[in-house]
Amino acid sequence: MRILITGATGLVGQGVLRECLRAPDVEHVAVLGRRASGMQASRLEELVCPDFADLGSIREHMAPFDACFYCAGAPLVGMSTAAYRHVTVDLTVHVAEVFAQRNPGGRFLYISGAHADAASRVSLLRAKGEAERALRALPITTVMLRPGGIRPVEGIRSPHRPLDLLYRLGAPALALAEHLLPGQMTTTARVGRALLALARDPSPPAVVENDAINRLGE
Repeated sequence: MRILITGATGLVGQGVLRECLRAPDVEHVAVLGRRASGMQASRLEELVCPDFADLGSIREHMAPFDACFYCAGAPLVGMSTAAYRHVTVDLTVHVAEVFAQRNPGGRFLYISGAHADAASRVSLLRAKGEAERALRALPITTVMLRPGGIRPVEGIRSPHRPLDLLYRLGAPALALAEHLLPGQMTTTARVGRALLALARDPSPPAVVENDAINRLGE
């Protein structure tokens, strides 16, 4: 498989990239990001684009791919509602549209979130739901993954300092929550393996909730 990943420097994307580079059936991985991932591998290609609203400089490199794992997103803290929606909806859909144009036989797998709903009164959940709705309208196969809490494993750290501190301080609690609430918690590694399983599936489900992510990622 040939895989395009966005957000590989983020907490989720780091885990996804690692799993893709470990998978023997992944022959090529391209990372689309605002800065280089810092990873080194013979199968890895870096596509640096400071602004996802303008993909002109790397558009020709966005094909051919079997799947796009969209892990990019806005931090949950420190952004206005308008800015969060722009990153979550506008930029996501723009990248997906270009990917669909360049890879009409490919599929787009989006890391959404638990309880995403375009009609939600909660702005964060509403933005995720709006992104899902727009992605479903694309003329390619789309899959929405809705993880709950995601525990970083294998030394992965958030690039956002406040969140990184919270993850480190809360590591024991997150590990316990994963054990006690498997339907609401997962890990960065399981998300990566679930994405790969869905990319291999000839007929993947349209929506994958947290418990299914864990089953696929075992």
